[in-house]
Amino acid sequence: MNISLENLDKVSAVLTIKLEKSDYAAKVETALKNFRKKANVPGFRPGQVPMPILKKRFGKDITAEEVNKMLGEKLYEYIKDNNLNVLGEPLPSLDYQPVLDFETMEEFTFKFDVAFAPEFELNLTSKDKVDYYEIEVSDDMVEKQVNMYAQRGGSYEKVDSFETKDMVKGLLAELDENGSTKEGGIQVENAVMLPEYMKNEEQKAIFAGCKVNDVLVFNPSKAYDGHDVEIASLLKIKKEDAANMTSDFSFQVQEITRFKSAELNQELFDQVFAKGTVTSEEEFRAKIKELIAGQFVGDSDYKFMLDARTYLMNKVGKLEYPDAFLKRFMRVSNPKKDENFVEENYEKSLEELSWHLIKENLVKTYGIKVEKEDLLATAKNITKMQFAQYGMLNAPEDLLENYANEMLKKQDQVENLVNRSIEGKLCDELKKTVKLNKKTVSLDEFNKMFA
Repeated sequence: MNISLENLDKVSAVLTIKLEKSDYAAKVETALKNFRKKANVPGFRPGQVPMPILKKRFGKDITAEEVNKMLGEKLYEYIKDNNLNVLGEPLPSLDYQPVLDFETMEEFTFKFDVAFAPEFELNLTSKDKVDYYEIEVSDDMVEKQVNMYAQRGGSYEKVDSFETKDMVKGLLAELDENGSTKEGGIQVENAVMLPEYMKNEEQKAIFAGCKVNDVLVFNPSKAYDGHDVEIASLLKIKKEDAANMTSDFSFQVQEITRFKSAELNQELFDQVFAKGTVTSEEEFRAKIKELIAGQFVGDSDYKFMLDARTYLMNKVGKLEYPDAFLKRFMRVSNPKKDENFVEENYEKSLEELSWHLIKENLVKTYGIKVEKEDLLATAKNITKMQFAQYGMLNAPEDLLENYANEMLKKQDQVENLVNRSIEGKLCDELKKTVKLNKKTVSLDEFNKMFA
């Protein structure tokens, strides 16, 4: 066996593999013996077909199969042993491959077109400058978060008179055309309503200032603008019957309930954060502001990496690629795509490939490696951010650990965690290496950058 590589230019070459009969004969013989055990040939019992007959009828196909197996093994073994940084996969050469005949030939020469990743230098120092946007945490953001926690920690209390947003409970009774309780009409005990959500302002006004034990008269159909779902839910009737329900109803107020947000006291502070973490409203607001700012760091880092990508690609400049090979590889890899696919997507593919190579270069330069501990930390951080979105800032460590371990059991999520871990470490290294041109912006200004 002989393997050789002939460079055509800096980014392409032809790899030649020459196989002699002695290289593959033993494998073909073994394959024929194994095939003989299960071969079903008319006139012979299984396992008893004479070898000359097998070789005559199946020798060509089995030889081709074994030679191709060996070819694949030796091809990738050579690439690995020689540390060739190839793009895509080697493809059978279109220009140099000689004709092969497995029936008459015993020595075979295979030629492959090979593409190499372009070489480039990338040296970064503090002289390199990239924008870094820090999102300002406004007082309004803090106030909204404070109100959210106060509402979550709030409770309902019974009151004597109605105010907007209060909930009322009582007895509903259908009235006849004379305003009397209709015999055999609909009655609903413990009916609950939030008048604020009524669609009709006149009907909503009927409940203004009402007190416990008051008897009100209103029209559900008018109150909810004929919306059958809401009417059916209130009156406990079928949806199809709600459309014809136009009667007035009396409502005896039995209970008025008002929601009261939690006070900004130690009880609420300990609910939101670990007990004793904050002991005053001032500390509570400061801690919330700190957490919001921490959540924005991920957004700032994301924008930084987008800007760093643009900066680094401009710094490296246009890379040389074997265009004919890569276009051919795209066609082979996407056989179901139409004939315009390659031309329409080639430049974008090159851009993504260039960024991939730049990242590989930086990962190698910084010696970035991802261990299981990194994946666990990334998974826990993702889980923590998800909980924070729902206001759970003090998620127990064992809960985060359990969610993270579940993520690590799924292969598709593991691949995502590896990429995010690498991206995170690379971001940290770049932030330490280049000069950050820090700019403070509002959240609206930041979001407009992605519009």
